Amino acid sequence: MKRLLAALAIGMGLSAPASSQILIGQTAGFSGPVAAGVRETTDGALLYIESVNARGGVNGQKIELISLDDGFEPKRAAQNAQELIVDKKVVALFLVRGTPHTQAVMPLLEEHKVPLIAPSTGAMALHSPVHPYVFNVRATYQREAERAVRHLSLIGMDRIAVLQVDDSFGADAIEGANAGFAAVGKKPVLLEKFDRSKPDFSQIAPKVAQAQAQAVLFIGSGSAVADGTRAIRQAGSRAQIVTLSNNAASGFIKQMGENAHGTIISQVFPYERSISSPLVKEAADLAKGRNMEISPAMMEGFAAAKVLVEALRRAGPSPTRERITAALNGLKNFDIGGMEVSYSPTDHTGLDFADLSIVGADGKFRR
Repeated sequence: MKRLLAALAIGMGLSAPASSQILIGQTAGFSGPVAAGVRETTDGALLYIESVNARGGVNGQKIELISLDDGFEPKRAAQNAQELIVDKKVVALFLVRGTPHTQAVMPLLEEHKVPLIAPSTGAMALHSPVHPYVFNVRATYQREAERAVRHLSLIGMDRIAVLQVDDSFGADAIEGANAGFAAVGKKPVLLEKFDRSKPDFSQIAPKVAQAQAQAVLFIGSGSAVADGTRAIRQAGSRAQIVTLSNNAASGFIKQMGENAHGTIISQVFPYERSISSPLVKEAADLAKGRNMEISPAMMEGFAAAKVLVEALRRAGPSPTRERITAALNGLKNFDIGGMEVSYSPTDHTGLDFADLSIVGADGKFRR
């Protein structure tokens, strides 16, 4: 799993660049609880990167994405980042997955003055205060969680439980949920935390049933949400399950199995089957003939890659870490396909789009 680029490219029906000149580094959980989503997000990024390489690359240079597996462990994420920055000498990091994982990498960014483009997390800690080397593309988890609570209240659900992973991701997202509850004048009927590395729902699931929760806002990742949902159902609760965009992947739907139907999942990019969106149409056109189906996770990677490539283009021939950072800080109203991304030294937020989807009986996201 240590060297994943070639395997990922082959899986997409693509080939890895033969002689890449621009090295970009990624550490993410290609194994572990978020593996399905990580692969889809990376596939989306490679879909665009390979199309750019096929046209000659950026300023005549091809891009190579070096992806290392951290097993969704923050300590390994930091170790991988050290290897990528010091040994591989990448000019930027890209699509690092997870809140505590990105936080573990952040000291290395400042030490080596390396930009991180499009971390695959919506943590507010990456937006405020502005980190000089972190450039977000997607909206925050707080915005998603607040939107989810407001929506549940709007459709008449008064008894909302919240299950929260006990880490920095969970602590961040719960702030948005609390803002949503305050806005509608309600409080959760149940608030429970669970361990990130060894989640145990044997005691939590019966509490959900006893609280007679109408809905459960499940702040967690991949297999933990799937396992927790099964435990909730076994405890006799039919509560509506709602989770955040970190689970917006077709792989997550497979993990949920028979419990997927009816699950609400927040989204941070336009509907992946809406060809009225120029961003979606571009991704769909590139995916044709490659036996690929666009998912929300792939759209995140695709959009992130568009920002990465534009930063490299503006940094000029033989881009350096310093030039890429400067190029990003000067990016204004860059249209990635019906959505504009802007940065400045005092604002590294990128996009603020948030929406909700529901999994249909066919196992597809619907909006």
